[in-house]
Amino acid sequence: MRYKIVTAAALALAASLSLSACGTGGGPAGADGPVAEVSAPPGDKAATVLDRPFEKPDLVLTDTTGKPYDLRERTRGKPTLIYFGYTHCPDVCPLTMSNIAVARKQLPKADQDELQVVFVTTDPERDTAAELAKWLPAAGDPSFVGLTGDFPTIQAGARQLGIGVEPSTKEKDGKVVSMHGTQVVAFSPKTDRGYVLYGEDTTPDDFAKDLPKIVKGENP
Repeated sequence: MRYKIVTAAALALAASLSLSACGTGGGPAGADGPVAEVSAPPGDKAATVLDRPFEKPDLVLTDTTGKPYDLRERTRGKPTLIYFGYTHCPDVCPLTMSNIAVARKQLPKADQDELQVVFVTTDPERDTAAELAKWLPAAGDPSFVGLTGDFPTIQAGARQLGIGVEPSTKEKDGKVVSMHGTQVVAFSPKTDRGYVLYGEDTTPDDFAKDLPKIVKGENP
């Protein structure tokens, strides 16, 4: 079951987006995010194109090798997809990674090498660098970047993109749940800004159709 997480950005995007979370539980995101202006996509498009794009989050976290990873520095000038989720997610997170991986393999090799896919955990207590290193190749692709770190830093980075993230909670049955928004944000290699958003219903075909344009710095 999924519940909505709402921020100020989500309210601005409400006409064409919904912020949701995998797992059980609910509640507000608890802080305002940046307001974004959108161009509502035609009914046959999965992408939502922003009239005022997001800045890439100023995040320095830890990658799957245990080394510092400066998101802005490492992805500068490269087409980049960013997603916030967690490895124990029962549905949306592994499906999203799998869908992107399927679409990525349809790109020419040079474009595959250029495309950066970054998965930022919303459950850093359990998602260590080693756990991400084991999970990402199985759920998505060995080339995907996995990042972990302290929760406040991760939450602040997500909020820069209008994505709600809450601390993990333990349910009565003992299950630990991480509440988070499920958008994929695509950043242009030309400007390093996020112009395109994808929701959790985006299919591999949707990604495959759009990725060639994103790699070139074009909007779908």
